[in-house]
Amino acid sequence: MNPHESNHEPLLEIKNLKKYFEIKGGGALGRKKQTLKAVDDVSFEIYKGETLGLVGESGCGKSTLGRNILRLQDPTSGEVVYDQKNILDYTKKEMRALRKDMQIIYQDPFGSLNPRFTIGQIIGEMYEIHGIARGKEKEKKVKELLELVGLDPQRYHSYPHEFSGGQRQRVGIARALALQPEFIVADEPVSALDVSVQSQVINLLIELKKEMGLTLLFIAHGLNVVRHISDRVGVMYLGKLVELSDTDSIFNEPAHPYTAALLSTVPEADPEARKERIVLKGEVPSPASPPSGCNFRTRCPLATERCSQEAPAWQETRNGHFTACHYPLEKGQTLKDAIKQRKEQPEKNTNNLIMA
Repeated sequence: MNPHESNHEPLLEIKNLKKYFEIKGGGALGRKKQTLKAVDDVSFEIYKGETLGLVGESGCGKSTLGRNILRLQDPTSGEVVYDQKNILDYTKKEMRALRKDMQIIYQDPFGSLNPRFTIGQIIGEMYEIHGIARGKEKEKKVKELLELVGLDPQRYHSYPHEFSGGQRQRVGIARALALQPEFIVADEPVSALDVSVQSQVINLLIELKKEMGLTLLFIAHGLNVVRHISDRVGVMYLGKLVELSDTDSIFNEPAHPYTAALLSTVPEADPEARKERIVLKGEVPSPASPPSGCNFRTRCPLATERCSQEAPAWQETRNGHFTACHYPLEKGQTLKDAIKQRKEQPEKNTNNLIMA
């Protein structure tokens, strides 16, 4: 699905969203404070019925962004527009009513479930809090949900520790679906699961999305997982969104050097295929002390002096393809080709790259 080819309005609009944390830094007795920019001026739309995948290295702000959208954490500034209203202005009462439409699937399928509650109590609590059902009616609804997500309804009285990791994640999915939401943030829902179980959960989410007309923000580390489930993909680096486009464009013709480097590490299904891997030197800088100019410049094989002085603008470099880079890859150009061209210009910085 390409939302840019349709006339429908976005279900969600994220506008200049920021989430900053004040932390103790160095200085005498640790009193000096620093500002950690977990999410830094992020804007994008999510269209009704689509799955937007969000990828990036650990600590880039993906999960914080998802929680900010749902107001599980309140952003520092910005807007989250749902149904043409900025929900950051909502009162607690208004947000509670909105929870029926916006839910989350957590990363840890065990830690997110109360070990003292049965599965029936964990899921059924959603109906009681919102005054939807109690008693036998609640039990009936919960059992229908368990069956929907591929679990035996007779496990209604079982506790979380009696389930496998994949089964517990199905319970988490059932809880998120209980109120028939329109939008779900899936916060790395398969990262804690065995590879053999991941595909089962992903396929379940795809089926439920079609059956229930869900809209998903799917946060993940695994690029292959994101490719399988997403209509569009956004790439984050150090609190900023650096690239966004439809899935095929991201995977076949990335425009940002960071995205291209990430994709070079994805294993090929064909054992005979050979891919030249791009290994970026160094660690991701601290979000409490990001580089000047472009956040990615300290690791970018294409960085120039301009990158250290000027932050790149978020712009549409191709039709429906958005990138924040001074030197985005051209259509059909590989990162390897761009690096070769840059190396022919001695004044440019190419010391941050290792070819493996």
